[in-house]
Amino acid sequence: MEFAELIKTAKVENVQLSCPGLPPIKGTLCITSHHLLLSSQPGGNGEQSTVELWLLIRNVDAVEKSVQNLGWYQTSRTNSSHRETRIASSLGTITLKCKDLKVLQLEIPGMEECLNIASSTEALSSVGSVMMMYPFFYRPQSMKLKDGWQLYPLQHYYQQIASETSAWRLSCVNGDFTICSSYPPAVIVPAPVDDKVLKKAARFRQGGRFPVLSYYHKKNGTVMLRSSQPLIGPNRKRCQEDELLLSAVLDGGERGFIIDTRSAQAAKQARMMGGGTEPKSFYPHWKRLHRPLERGRPLQESFIKLVEACNDASLSMDRWLSKLEGSKWLAHVKAALSTACLAAQCMEREEACVLVHGAEGTDTTLLVTALAQVILDPDCRTLTGFQGLLEREWIEAGHPFHFRCAHSAYSHARLKQEAPIFLLFLDCVWQLGRQFPFSLQFNERLLLVLFEHTYASCYGTFLCNSEKERCLCEVKEKTHSLWSWLNQPSELKKHLNPLYTYNSLVIWPSVEPQSLQLWQGLFLRWIRSSQYLDEAWAEIQQLGTSCEDAPEGRAGRTLCHS
Repeated sequence: MEFAELIKTAKVENVQLSCPGLPPIKGTLCITSHHLLLSSQPGGNGEQSTVELWLLIRNVDAVEKSVQNLGWYQTSRTNSSHRETRIASSLGTITLKCKDLKVLQLEIPGMEECLNIASSTEALSSVGSVMMMYPFFYRPQSMKLKDGWQLYPLQHYYQQIASETSAWRLSCVNGDFTICSSYPPAVIVPAPVDDKVLKKAARFRQGGRFPVLSYYHKKNGTVMLRSSQPLIGPNRKRCQEDELLLSAVLDGGERGFIIDTRSAQAAKQARMMGGGTEPKSFYPHWKRLHRPLERGRPLQESFIKLVEACNDASLSMDRWLSKLEGSKWLAHVKAALSTACLAAQCMEREEACVLVHGAEGTDTTLLVTALAQVILDPDCRTLTGFQGLLEREWIEAGHPFHFRCAHSAYSHARLKQEAPIFLLFLDCVWQLGRQFPFSLQFNERLLLVLFEHTYASCYGTFLCNSEKERCLCEVKEKTHSLWSWLNQPSELKKHLNPLYTYNSLVIWPSVEPQSLQLWQGLFLRWIRSSQYLDEAWAEIQQLGTSCEDAPEGRAGRTLCHS
Protein backbone atom coordinates (compact mmCIF):
# COMPACT_ATOMS: atom_id res chain seq x y z
CA MET A 1 0.00 0.00 0.00
CA GLU A 2 1.24 3.50 -0.86
CA PHE A 3 0.27 6.43 1.35
CA ALA A 4 -0.22 8.56 -1.78
CA GLU A 5 -3.21 6.40 -2.71
CA LEU A 6 -4.98 7.50 0.49
CA ILE A 7 -4.32 11.24 0.07
CA LYS A 8 -6.96 12.73 -2.24
CA THR A 9 -6.09 16.39 -1.65
CA ALA A 10 -2.65 17.23 -0.28
CA LYS A 11 -2.95 21.00 0.17
CA VAL A 12 -5.73 23.53 0.79
CA GLU A 13 -5.39 27.32 1.18
CA ASN A 14 -7.39 29.61 3.49
CA VAL A 15 -8.23 26.98 6.11
CA GLN A 16 -9.29 28.26 9.51
CA LEU A 17 -8.25 26.32 12.62
CA SER A 18 -10.28 26.67 15.83
CA CYS A 19 -9.34 25.19 19.17
CA PRO A 20 -11.00 25.80 22.58
CA GLY A 21 -9.29 28.58 24.49
CA LEU A 22 -7.30 29.90 21.53
CA PRO A 23 -8.15 32.50 18.84
CA PRO A 24 -8.89 31.13 15.33
CA ILE A 25 -5.95 30.91 12.93
CA LYS A 26 -6.14 30.96 9.14
CA GLY A 27 -3.50 29.38 6.95
CA THR A 28 -2.50 26.60 4.57
CA LEU A 29 -3.39 23.02 5.44
CA CYS A 30 -1.16 20.18 4.21
CA ILE A 31 -1.72 16.48 4.67
CA THR A 32 1.18 14.02 4.59
CA SER A 33 1.40 10.29 5.17
CA HIS A 34 1.46 10.74 8.95
CA HIS A 35 0.70 14.39 9.79
CA LEU A 36 -1.76 17.23 9.33
CA LEU A 37 0.11 20.53 9.13
CA LEU A 38 -1.32 24.04 9.19
CA SER A 39 0.96 27.00 8.52
CA SER A 40 -0.38 30.45 9.33
CA GLN A 41 -0.38 33.01 6.54
CA PRO A 42 2.63 35.35 6.68
CA GLY A 43 2.11 38.93 7.75
CA GLY A 44 2.68 41.96 5.59
CA ASN A 45 6.11 42.90 6.99
CA GLY A 46 8.05 40.09 5.37
CA GLU A 47 7.24 37.71 8.23
CA GLN A 48 7.56 33.99 7.52
CA SER A 49 4.66 31.65 8.00
CA THR A 50 4.71 29.60 11.19
CA VAL A 51 3.45 26.07 11.74
CA GLU A 52 0.45 26.36 14.06
CA LEU A 53 -0.65 22.72 13.90
CA TRP A 54 1.49 19.59 13.68
CA LEU A 55 -0.92 16.74 14.36
CA LEU A 56 0.05 13.09 14.17
CA ILE A 57 -2.82 11.57 12.18
CA ARG A 58 -2.68 8.42 14.29
CA ASN A 59 -3.90 10.64 17.13
CA VAL A 60 -7.23 11.23 15.36
CA ASP A 61 -9.97 9.15 16.97
CA ALA A 62 -13.00 10.44 15.03
CA VAL A 63 -13.63 12.69 12.03
CA GLU A 64 -16.94 14.56 11.81
CA LYS A 65 -17.77 16.69 8.76
CA SER A 66 -20.48 19.06 7.61
CA VAL A 67 -20.87 21.16 4.46
CA GLN A 68 -22.70 24.48 4.26
CA ASN A 69 -23.78 25.91 0.92
CA LEU A 70 -23.30 29.66 0.64
CA GLY A 71 -24.74 32.10 -1.88
CA TRP A 72 -24.59 35.85 -2.37
CA TYR A 73 -25.14 38.48 -5.07
CA GLN A 74 -22.33 40.50 -6.59
CA THR A 75 -23.15 43.83 -8.26
CA SER A 76 -21.35 44.75 -11.49
CA ARG A 77 -21.64 48.07 -13.40
CA THR A 78 -22.01 48.04 -17.20
CA ASN A 79 -22.24 51.52 -18.82
CA SER A 80 -25.13 53.20 -17.01
CA SER A 81 -26.83 50.05 -15.63
CA HIS A 82 -26.23 47.77 -12.64
CA ARG A 83 -26.27 44.00 -12.89
CA GLU A 84 -26.44 41.50 -10.02
CA THR A 85 -24.84 38.05 -10.39
CA ARG A 86 -25.53 35.21 -7.94
CA ILE A 87 -22.38 33.48 -6.78
CA ALA A 88 -22.59 30.05 -5.13
CA SER A 89 -19.94 28.55 -2.90
CA SER A 90 -19.60 26.07 -0.07
CA LEU A 91 -17.79 25.91 3.22
CA GLY A 92 -16.93 22.62 4.89
CA THR A 93 -16.26 22.07 8.56
CA ILE A 94 -14.21 19.13 9.83
CA THR A 95 -14.13 18.35 13.54
CA LEU A 96 -11.15 16.25 14.57
CA LYS A 97 -11.62 14.47 17.90
CA CYS A 98 -8.26 13.20 19.08
CA LYS A 99 -7.22 10.25 21.20
CA ASP A 100 -5.59 12.61 23.71
CA LEU A 101 -9.11 14.14 24.14
CA LYS A 102 -8.29 17.34 22.22
CA VAL A 103 -10.98 18.62 19.81
CA LEU A 104 -9.98 20.68 16.74
CA GLN A 105 -12.16 22.31 14.10
CA LEU A 106 -11.10 23.08 10.53
CA GLU A 107 -13.15 25.32 8.25
CA ILE A 108 -12.26 24.44 4.66
CA PRO A 109 -13.46 26.38 1.60
CA GLY A 110 -14.97 24.07 -1.00
CA MET A 111 -17.10 20.98 -0.54
CA GLU A 112 -14.82 18.68 -2.53
CA GLU A 113 -11.71 19.74 -0.62
CA CYS A 114 -13.49 19.27 2.69
CA LEU A 115 -14.70 15.76 1.87
CA ASN A 116 -11.30 14.79 0.48
CA ILE A 117 -9.42 15.95 3.58
CA ALA A 118 -11.93 14.16 5.83
CA SER A 119 -11.77 10.84 3.97
CA SER A 120 -7.96 11.00 3.69
CA THR A 121 -7.61 11.64 7.42
CA GLU A 122 -9.96 8.78 8.27
CA ALA A 123 -8.07 6.38 6.01
CA LEU A 124 -4.61 7.37 7.26
CA SER A 125 -5.64 7.29 10.93
CA SER A 126 -6.88 3.71 10.64
CA VAL A 127 -3.93 2.10 8.82
CA GLY A 128 -3.77 -1.34 10.42
CA SER A 129 -0.19 -2.41 9.67
CA VAL A 130 2.13 -1.71 12.60
CA MET A 131 5.14 -1.34 10.30
CA MET A 132 3.40 1.45 8.36
CA MET A 133 3.03 3.57 11.50
CA TYR A 134 5.06 6.71 12.11
CA PRO A 135 7.62 5.27 14.59
CA PHE A 136 9.13 3.28 11.70
CA PHE A 137 9.70 6.53 9.77
CA TYR A 138 10.69 8.89 12.62
CA ARG A 139 14.43 9.66 12.61
CA PRO A 140 15.44 12.54 14.93
CA GLN A 141 19.06 13.62 14.48
CA SER A 142 19.81 13.78 18.21
CA MET A 143 18.97 10.11 18.90
CA LYS A 144 20.26 6.70 17.90
CA LEU A 145 17.99 3.74 17.24
CA LYS A 146 19.65 1.48 19.80
CA ASP A 147 19.40 4.01 22.66
CA GLY A 148 16.90 3.32 25.43
CA TRP A 149 15.91 -0.23 24.53
CA GLN A 150 18.23 -1.92 27.04
CA LEU A 151 17.78 0.44 29.97
CA TYR A 152 15.59 -1.89 32.03
CA PRO A 153 16.38 -5.54 31.22
CA LEU A 154 14.70 -8.24 33.29
CA GLN A 155 18.18 -9.65 33.95
CA HIS A 156 19.04 -6.52 35.93
CA TYR A 157 15.92 -6.89 38.07
CA TYR A 158 16.74 -10.57 38.61
CA GLN A 159 20.25 -9.68 39.77
CA GLN A 160 18.75 -7.42 42.43
CA ILE A 161 16.67 -10.35 43.67
CA ALA A 162 19.61 -12.79 43.44
CA SER A 163 21.62 -10.52 45.73
CA GLU A 164 18.93 -11.04 48.39
CA THR A 165 18.04 -14.73 47.95
CA SER A 166 18.91 -17.84 45.95
CA ALA A 167 15.31 -19.10 45.93
CA TRP A 168 14.66 -17.81 42.40
CA ARG A 169 16.23 -18.31 38.99
CA LEU A 170 16.03 -16.75 35.56
CA SER A 171 14.53 -19.20 33.04
CA CYS A 172 14.78 -18.85 29.24
CA VAL A 173 12.23 -21.62 28.68
CA ASN A 174 10.22 -19.21 26.52
CA GLY A 175 13.22 -18.10 24.46
CA ASP A 176 11.49 -18.82 21.15
CA PHE A 177 7.99 -17.79 22.39
CA THR A 178 6.62 -21.31 21.83
CA ILE A 179 5.62 -21.86 25.47
CA CYS A 180 3.72 -18.58 25.82
CA SER A 181 3.26 -16.09 22.99
CA SER A 182 2.54 -13.18 25.37
CA TYR A 183 5.46 -13.72 27.81
CA PRO A 184 8.98 -12.34 27.25
CA PRO A 185 11.83 -14.76 26.43
CA ALA A 186 13.07 -14.79 30.05
CA VAL A 187 10.99 -15.12 33.24
CA ILE A 188 11.80 -15.45 36.94
CA VAL A 189 10.63 -18.72 38.55
CA PRO A 190 11.32 -20.77 41.73
CA ALA A 191 14.84 -22.21 41.64
CA PRO A 192 13.81 -25.82 42.45
CA VAL A 193 11.40 -25.98 39.47
CA ASP A 194 13.00 -27.10 36.21
CA ASP A 195 11.94 -26.13 32.70
CA LYS A 196 10.14 -29.43 32.05
CA VAL A 197 7.76 -28.65 34.90
CA LEU A 198 7.26 -25.13 33.54
CA LYS A 199 6.30 -26.44 30.10
CA LYS A 200 3.64 -28.76 31.52
CA ALA A 201 2.34 -26.06 33.88
CA ALA A 202 2.06 -23.69 30.90
CA ARG A 203 -0.29 -26.08 29.11
CA PHE A 204 -2.57 -25.90 32.16
CA ARG A 205 -2.86 -22.09 32.09
CA GLN A 206 -4.80 -20.00 29.57
CA GLY A 207 -2.51 -18.72 26.86
CA GLY A 208 0.41 -20.54 28.47
CA ARG A 209 0.79 -17.86 31.15
CA PHE A 210 2.10 -20.03 34.01
CA PRO A 211 2.86 -18.36 37.39
CA VAL A 212 6.00 -16.17 37.28
CA LEU A 213 7.53 -13.74 39.75
CA SER A 214 6.28 -10.19 39.49
CA TYR A 215 7.78 -8.62 42.63
CA TYR A 216 10.12 -9.57 45.46
CA HIS A 217 9.48 -7.72 48.74
CA LYS A 218 12.93 -7.22 50.26
CA LYS A 219 11.59 -6.33 53.69
CA ASN A 220 10.31 -9.82 54.52
CA GLY A 221 11.12 -12.01 51.51
CA THR A 222 7.52 -12.45 50.33
CA VAL A 223 6.75 -12.44 46.62
CA MET A 224 3.95 -11.53 44.26
CA LEU A 225 3.33 -13.73 41.24
CA ARG A 226 1.04 -13.35 38.24
CA SER A 227 -0.47 -15.77 35.77
CA SER A 228 -3.66 -16.49 33.83
CA GLN A 229 -6.51 -18.71 35.01
CA PRO A 230 -6.00 -22.47 35.35
CA LEU A 231 -7.80 -24.65 32.80
CA ILE A 232 -9.76 -26.63 35.36
CA GLY A 233 -12.89 -27.00 33.22
CA PRO A 234 -16.19 -28.61 34.20
CA ASN A 235 -14.44 -31.95 34.90
CA ARG A 236 -12.13 -30.39 37.50
CA LYS A 237 -8.90 -31.31 35.77
CA ARG A 238 -5.68 -30.97 37.73
CA CYS A 239 -2.02 -30.49 36.87
CA GLN A 240 0.54 -31.76 39.36
CA GLU A 241 3.28 -29.65 37.74
CA ASP A 242 1.24 -26.48 38.30
CA GLU A 243 0.61 -27.53 41.90
CA LEU A 244 4.34 -28.22 42.34
CA LEU A 245 5.21 -24.81 40.92
CA LEU A 246 2.98 -22.96 43.38
CA SER A 247 3.96 -25.12 46.36
CA ALA A 248 7.64 -24.35 45.62
CA VAL A 249 6.88 -20.70 46.30
CA LEU A 250 5.89 -21.41 49.91
CA ASP A 251 8.23 -22.59 52.66
CA GLY A 252 6.92 -25.46 54.79
CA GLY A 253 3.62 -24.58 56.40
CA GLU A 254 3.42 -21.06 54.97
CA ARG A 255 0.20 -19.90 53.38
CA GLY A 256 -0.41 -17.77 50.34
CA PHE A 257 -3.26 -15.75 48.86
CA ILE A 258 -4.70 -15.99 45.35
CA ILE A 259 -6.34 -12.70 44.35
CA ASP A 260 -8.77 -13.35 41.51
CA THR A 261 -9.80 -10.16 39.71
CA ARG A 262 -13.14 -11.74 38.73
CA SER A 263 -16.25 -12.25 40.83
CA ALA A 264 -16.84 -15.74 42.22
CA GLN A 265 -19.80 -16.06 39.83
CA ALA A 266 -17.69 -15.09 36.80
CA ALA A 267 -14.98 -17.56 37.80
CA LYS A 268 -17.61 -20.30 38.15
CA GLN A 269 -18.98 -19.50 34.68
CA ALA A 270 -15.43 -19.57 33.30
CA ARG A 271 -15.04 -23.14 34.64
CA MET A 272 -17.97 -24.24 32.48
CA MET A 273 -16.07 -22.80 29.49
CA GLY A 274 -12.85 -24.63 30.29
CA GLY A 275 -11.25 -22.14 32.71
CA GLY A 276 -11.81 -21.71 36.43
CA THR A 277 -9.89 -21.23 39.67
CA GLU A 278 -7.48 -23.24 41.82
CA PRO A 279 -9.49 -25.77 43.91
CA LYS A 280 -8.75 -25.77 47.64
CA SER A 281 -8.27 -29.54 47.61
CA PHE A 282 -5.39 -29.31 45.09
CA TYR A 283 -3.86 -26.08 46.45
CA PRO A 284 -4.39 -26.46 50.22
CA HIS A 285 -1.96 -23.72 51.30
CA TRP A 286 -3.47 -21.05 49.07
CA LYS A 287 -6.53 -19.04 50.08
CA ARG A 288 -8.58 -17.55 47.25
CA LEU A 289 -9.95 -13.98 47.41
CA HIS A 290 -12.25 -12.58 44.72
CA ARG A 291 -12.00 -8.86 43.97
CA PRO A 292 -13.88 -8.17 40.70
CA LEU A 293 -12.44 -5.46 38.45
CA GLU A 294 -14.13 -4.35 35.26
CA ARG A 295 -12.31 -4.55 31.96
CA GLY A 296 -13.20 -4.60 28.27
CA ARG A 297 -16.45 -3.00 27.11
CA PRO A 298 -17.78 -1.83 30.53
CA LEU A 299 -14.54 0.04 31.24
CA GLN A 300 -14.41 1.58 27.75
CA GLU A 301 -18.03 2.73 28.04
CA SER A 302 -17.26 4.24 31.45
CA PHE A 303 -14.40 6.20 29.86
CA ILE A 304 -16.67 7.42 27.04
CA LYS A 305 -19.39 8.56 29.46
CA LEU A 306 -16.90 10.45 31.60
CA VAL A 307 -15.43 12.32 28.61
CA GLU A 308 -18.95 13.17 27.38
CA ALA A 309 -19.81 14.64 30.78
CA CYS A 310 -16.57 16.64 30.93
CA ASN A 311 -17.17 18.13 27.47
CA ASP A 312 -20.73 19.26 28.21
CA ALA A 313 -20.38 22.87 29.40
CA SER A 314 -24.15 23.30 29.75
CA LEU A 315 -24.51 20.96 32.73
CA SER A 316 -25.84 22.27 36.01
CA MET A 317 -24.10 21.19 39.22
CA ASP A 318 -26.68 18.47 39.90
CA ARG A 319 -26.51 17.12 36.35
CA TRP A 320 -22.69 17.17 36.39
CA LEU A 321 -22.49 15.22 39.64
CA SER A 322 -25.11 12.80 38.36
CA LYS A 323 -23.21 12.19 35.12
CA LEU A 324 -19.91 11.85 36.94
CA GLU A 325 -21.39 9.20 39.19
CA GLY A 326 -23.18 7.56 36.25
CA SER A 327 -19.90 7.10 34.37
CA LYS A 328 -18.63 4.93 37.28
CA TRP A 329 -15.05 5.92 36.46
CA LEU A 330 -14.13 6.87 40.02
CA ALA A 331 -15.71 3.61 41.20
CA HIS A 332 -13.26 1.77 38.92
CA VAL A 333 -10.40 3.83 40.37
CA LYS A 334 -11.53 2.92 43.89
CA ALA A 335 -11.82 -0.79 43.05
CA ALA A 336 -8.36 -0.89 41.44
CA LEU A 337 -6.69 0.89 44.36
CA SER A 338 -8.53 -1.29 46.89
CA THR A 339 -7.41 -4.51 45.22
CA ALA A 340 -3.82 -3.29 44.93
CA CYS A 341 -3.90 -2.36 48.62
CA LEU A 342 -5.17 -5.86 49.43
CA ALA A 343 -2.24 -7.43 47.57
CA ALA A 344 0.18 -5.07 49.33
CA GLN A 345 -1.39 -5.79 52.72
CA CYS A 346 -1.06 -9.55 52.25
CA MET A 347 2.67 -9.12 51.66
CA GLU A 348 3.50 -6.30 54.08
CA ARG A 349 1.26 -7.09 57.05
CA GLU A 350 0.33 -10.76 56.66
CA GLU A 351 3.84 -11.63 55.40
CA ALA A 352 2.28 -13.97 52.85
CA CYS A 353 2.99 -14.61 49.18
CA VAL A 354 0.41 -13.55 46.61
CA LEU A 355 -0.67 -14.85 43.20
CA VAL A 356 -2.75 -12.46 41.10
CA HIS A 357 -4.76 -13.52 38.06
CA GLY A 358 -8.05 -12.98 36.28
CA ALA A 359 -8.83 -14.78 33.05
CA GLU A 360 -6.15 -13.99 30.43
CA GLY A 361 -3.79 -12.33 32.92
CA THR A 362 -2.92 -9.43 30.60
CA ASP A 363 -5.21 -6.65 31.89
CA THR A 364 -6.52 -6.32 35.44
CA THR A 365 -3.81 -8.71 36.65
CA LEU A 366 -1.10 -6.29 35.53
CA LEU A 367 -3.09 -3.33 36.88
CA VAL A 368 -3.02 -4.86 40.38
CA THR A 369 0.59 -6.10 40.37
CA ALA A 370 1.96 -2.79 39.06
CA LEU A 371 -0.08 -0.63 41.46
CA ALA A 372 0.86 -2.79 44.44
CA GLN A 373 4.54 -2.23 43.65
CA VAL A 374 4.12 1.55 43.55
CA ILE A 375 2.44 1.34 46.97
CA LEU A 376 5.07 -1.00 48.49
CA ASP A 377 8.38 -0.14 46.88
CA PRO A 378 9.99 3.34 47.08
CA ASP A 379 12.24 2.43 44.15
CA CYS A 380 9.17 2.13 41.91
CA ARG A 381 8.28 5.70 42.86
CA THR A 382 11.46 7.12 41.35
CA LEU A 383 11.50 8.20 37.71
CA THR A 384 13.84 5.43 36.53
CA GLY A 385 12.19 2.85 38.79
CA PHE A 386 8.76 3.74 37.45
CA GLN A 387 9.96 3.42 33.86
CA GLY A 388 11.43 0.03 34.71
CA LEU A 389 8.13 -1.00 36.31
CA LEU A 390 6.22 -0.08 33.15
CA GLU A 391 8.69 -1.99 31.00
CA ARG A 392 8.55 -5.08 33.22
CA GLU A 393 4.91 -5.19 34.32
CA TRP A 394 3.11 -3.80 31.28
CA ILE A 395 5.19 -3.93 28.10
CA GLU A 396 7.19 -7.14 28.56
CA ALA A 397 4.38 -8.77 30.56
CA GLY A 398 2.18 -8.73 27.46
CA HIS A 399 -0.46 -6.06 27.89
CA PRO A 400 -2.02 -5.82 24.38
CA PHE A 401 -1.50 -2.08 23.82
CA HIS A 402 -2.25 -2.31 20.09
CA PHE A 403 -5.71 -3.76 20.77
CA ARG A 404 -6.59 -1.86 23.95
CA CYS A 405 -5.52 1.58 22.66
CA ALA A 406 -6.79 1.31 19.09
CA HIS A 407 -9.46 3.92 19.92
CA SER A 408 -10.00 6.44 22.68
CA ALA A 409 -13.26 8.02 23.90
CA TYR A 410 -14.56 9.59 20.66
CA SER A 411 -14.45 6.84 18.05
CA HIS A 412 -17.67 5.93 16.22
CA ALA A 413 -16.24 2.51 15.33
CA ARG A 414 -17.81 -0.56 16.85
CA LEU A 415 -15.97 -1.51 20.02
CA LYS A 416 -13.79 -4.59 19.64
CA GLN A 417 -10.97 -5.06 22.14
CA GLU A 418 -10.49 -1.47 23.29
CA ALA A 419 -10.24 -0.82 27.03
CA PRO A 420 -8.45 1.96 28.95
CA ILE A 421 -6.81 -0.38 31.47
CA PHE A 422 -3.47 1.43 31.29
CA LEU A 423 -5.18 4.82 31.61
CA LEU A 424 -6.91 3.53 34.74
CA PHE A 425 -3.48 2.60 36.12
CA LEU A 426 -2.16 6.11 35.37
CA ASP A 427 -5.20 7.64 37.07
CA CYS A 428 -4.57 5.52 40.17
CA VAL A 429 -0.92 6.61 40.23
CA TRP A 430 -2.09 10.22 39.94
CA GLN A 431 -4.36 9.65 42.96
CA LEU A 432 -1.34 8.32 44.88
CA GLY A 433 0.68 11.36 43.89
CA ARG A 434 -2.09 13.68 45.02
CA GLN A 435 -2.41 11.96 48.41
CA PHE A 436 1.36 11.68 48.86
CA PRO A 437 2.75 14.79 47.11
CA PHE A 438 6.32 14.27 48.41
CA SER A 439 6.66 10.53 47.67
CA LEU A 440 6.70 10.33 43.85
CA GLN A 441 9.81 11.62 42.09
CA PHE A 442 7.88 12.24 38.86
CA ASN A 443 5.05 14.70 38.26
CA GLU A 444 1.68 14.75 36.53
CA ARG A 445 3.26 15.78 33.23
CA LEU A 446 4.97 12.38 32.95
CA LEU A 447 1.63 10.59 33.38
CA LEU A 448 0.07 12.79 30.68
CA VAL A 449 2.95 12.04 28.31
CA LEU A 450 2.54 8.31 28.90
CA PHE A 451 -1.20 8.56 28.22
CA GLU A 452 -0.57 10.35 24.94
CA HIS A 453 2.12 7.96 23.73
CA THR A 454 0.14 4.80 24.43
CA TYR A 455 -2.53 5.97 21.97
CA ALA A 456 -0.38 7.71 19.34
CA SER A 457 3.37 8.07 19.35
CA CYS A 458 6.45 8.68 17.25
CA TYR A 459 8.27 6.11 19.41
CA GLY A 460 7.98 2.33 19.30
CA THR A 461 7.83 1.59 23.03
CA PHE A 462 4.07 0.92 23.18
CA LEU A 463 3.67 -0.67 19.74
CA CYS A 464 2.23 -4.20 19.32
CA ASN A 465 0.65 -6.55 21.85
CA SER A 466 3.62 -8.59 23.06
CA GLU A 467 7.38 -9.06 22.92
CA LYS A 468 6.89 -11.73 20.27
CA GLU A 469 5.13 -9.27 17.97
CA ARG A 470 7.80 -6.63 18.62
CA CYS A 471 10.48 -9.11 17.63
CA LEU A 472 8.63 -10.04 14.43
CA CYS A 473 8.20 -6.35 13.52
CA GLU A 474 11.80 -5.55 14.56
CA VAL A 475 10.53 -2.69 16.69
CA LYS A 476 13.74 -2.39 18.73
CA GLU A 477 15.88 -2.33 15.60
CA LYS A 478 13.77 0.06 13.50
CA THR A 479 12.15 2.52 15.94
CA HIS A 480 13.28 4.81 18.74
CA SER A 481 12.53 4.21 22.41
CA LEU A 482 10.36 6.65 24.35
CA TRP A 483 12.71 6.25 27.34
CA SER A 484 15.64 7.54 25.29
CA TRP A 485 13.78 10.80 24.66
CA LEU A 486 12.33 11.13 28.16
CA ASN A 487 15.72 10.66 29.82
CA GLN A 488 17.43 13.44 27.88
CA PRO A 489 18.45 16.10 30.46
CA SER A 490 16.30 18.79 28.82
CA GLU A 491 13.21 16.56 29.01
CA LEU A 492 14.01 14.86 32.29
CA LYS A 493 13.75 18.02 34.37
CA LYS A 494 10.26 18.73 32.99
CA HIS A 495 8.95 15.50 34.51
CA LEU A 496 10.51 15.72 37.98
CA ASN A 497 8.48 16.53 41.08
CA PRO A 498 10.19 19.48 42.82
CA LEU A 499 8.61 18.46 46.15
CA TYR A 500 10.00 14.91 46.07
CA THR A 501 11.69 13.46 49.14
CA TYR A 502 12.71 9.80 49.27
CA ASN A 503 10.18 7.93 51.41
CA SER A 504 11.11 4.38 52.38
CA LEU A 505 7.70 3.68 53.90
CA VAL A 506 4.73 1.95 52.30
CA ILE A 507 2.22 4.56 51.10
CA TRP A 508 -1.28 3.39 52.02
CA PRO A 509 -3.82 5.45 50.06
CA SER A 510 -7.27 6.30 51.28
CA VAL A 511 -9.87 4.77 48.96
CA GLU A 512 -12.86 6.43 50.58
CA PRO A 513 -15.08 8.21 48.02
CA GLN A 514 -14.28 11.57 49.60
CA SER A 515 -10.55 10.97 49.03
CA LEU A 516 -10.75 10.28 45.30
CA GLN A 517 -10.93 13.14 42.83
CA LEU A 518 -11.45 13.59 39.11
CA TRP A 519 -8.11 13.84 37.33
CA GLN A 520 -8.73 17.35 36.02
CA GLY A 521 -5.28 17.64 34.47
CA LEU A 522 -6.26 14.95 31.97
CA PHE A 523 -10.05 14.98 31.62
CA LEU A 524 -10.41 18.79 31.67
CA ARG A 525 -7.06 19.45 30.03
CA TRP A 526 -8.41 20.92 26.79
CA ILE A 527 -11.61 22.35 28.26
CA ARG A 528 -10.31 24.90 30.75
CA SER A 529 -7.10 26.90 30.69
CA SER A 530 -4.30 25.62 32.90
CA GLN A 531 -2.24 28.81 32.51
CA TYR A 532 -2.26 29.85 36.17
CA LEU A 533 -1.65 26.32 37.44
CA ASP A 534 1.25 25.92 35.01
CA GLU A 535 2.71 29.22 36.17
CA ALA A 536 2.42 28.14 39.81
CA TRP A 537 4.19 24.84 39.14
CA ALA A 538 6.89 26.64 37.16
CA GLU A 539 7.46 28.87 40.20
CA ILE A 540 7.66 25.84 42.50
CA GLN A 541 10.09 24.20 40.07
CA GLN A 542 12.22 27.33 40.10
CA LEU A 543 12.22 27.43 43.90
CA GLY A 544 13.26 23.78 44.00
CA THR A 545 16.13 24.45 41.60
CA SER A 546 17.21 27.49 43.64
CA CYS A 547 17.27 25.38 46.79
CA GLU A 548 19.47 22.75 45.17
CA ASP A 549 21.90 25.37 43.84
CA ALA A 550 22.09 27.48 47.01
CA PRO A 551 25.25 26.97 49.13
CA GLU A 552 25.09 25.75 52.72
CA GLY A 553 24.19 28.37 55.29
CA ARG A 554 22.31 30.72 52.93
CA ALA A 555 18.97 32.11 54.13
CA GLY A 556 17.34 30.55 51.10
CA ARG A 557 18.32 27.17 52.47
CA THR A 558 16.06 27.71 55.45
CA LEU A 559 13.16 28.60 53.16
CA CYS A 560 13.48 25.28 51.35
CA HIS A 561 13.23 23.23 54.52
CA SER A 562 10.41 25.22 56.09
